[in-house]
Amino acid sequence: MARWAPDTRERLRAAAFELFGERGFEATTVPDIVERAGVTRRTFFRHFGDKREVFFSGDEIPRLAAAMLSAAPVHLSPFGVAWTGFQSLAGERFEPRRAEIAAARRIIAAEPALRERDLQKQADLRAVLTAGFHARGVEARRARIVAGVAVELLQTALEQWADDDTNTSLVDHLERVRAEMAAVFDADLPG
Repeated sequence: MARWAPDTRERLRAAAFELFGERGFEATTVPDIVERAGVTRRTFFRHFGDKREVFFSGDEIPRLAAAMLSAAPVHLSPFGVAWTGFQSLAGERFEPRRAEIAAARRIIAAEPALRERDLQKQADLRAVLTAGFHARGVEARRARIVAGVAVELLQTALEQWADDDTNTSLVDHLERVRAEMAAVFDADLPG
């Protein structure tokens, strides 16, 4: 078995997604995944803590968000920082993996344990954004609100994009959701 091949992590992910699609998440075991990928169980655990981590491995998005916050021009508003980062992520990280992300979103939607983990990852991103905005001098409550709105915008756009079979880009979905949110905030509310 080729344990140290440079593409081992991606082979494990591909094998896991194939099996999750064929058998479902619960019916797929780590031994099934490693057999399909042609690696050892030990190699799997070098890359992932458990089979859920195939979807949520590491802290890549919060880490990227923290880097984006520290590198953003000082004149950008908190939402402007998030918006610029989301557009960059959409084109560079998400679009090239559209089929994989769409398949993952379907599996996550069907599994309560994965939905719970997905919510935790969203909370982690909100916390990073909130702390980053606050570190940029934004009042704590405003930082929290902007982070919450930004994460909800991203999540809603991702879900729509993953379910969209028209090949509309994630950036277009982000724009659409942003416009819908703006319309809600600008609407005349009763009372």
